[in-house]
Amino acid sequence: MRTMRLKVKRKWRLLGVLVLLAVLVAVGANLVRLSSYRSAIEAIEIGEIDLSQVPDGVYVGYTDAHLVSAEVRVTVEDNLIVDIGLDHKHGRGEAAEAIVEMVKSAQSLNVDFISGATSSSRVILKAIENALTAE
Repeated sequence: MRTMRLKVKRKWRLLGVLVLLAVLVAVGANLVRLSSYRSAIEAIEIGEIDLSQVPDGVYVGYTDAHLVSAEVRVTVEDNLIVDIGLDHKHGRGEAAEAIVEMVKSAQSLNVDFISGATSSSRVILKAIENALTAE
């Protein structure tokens, strides 16, 4: 009976160690992913667009910063941005989607980031820049 209890204890101890290892691996993987995301966001630089050099048309741009991505379809008519369609994958950055209207109103990428959604704001602005500067 005693040896049976020891075997059961060992099995539970082994199971506990395996669960702990799995948790540590998951935490480590998420830390690596978060670090990669932060680096990608910090590397995003937003330039300015000269709309007088952009012919009429619909332009597609994309930016991926691992945890946040955006694809835009920017419509330009008579050197004006008239529409921006947005497909935005985000964590909690939905508020940044308002930046599309800000860009259309300002006719510029030189707009303030949305407070609380700075990373998503950067990603969306970069996608718009990529659309309008693609060769």
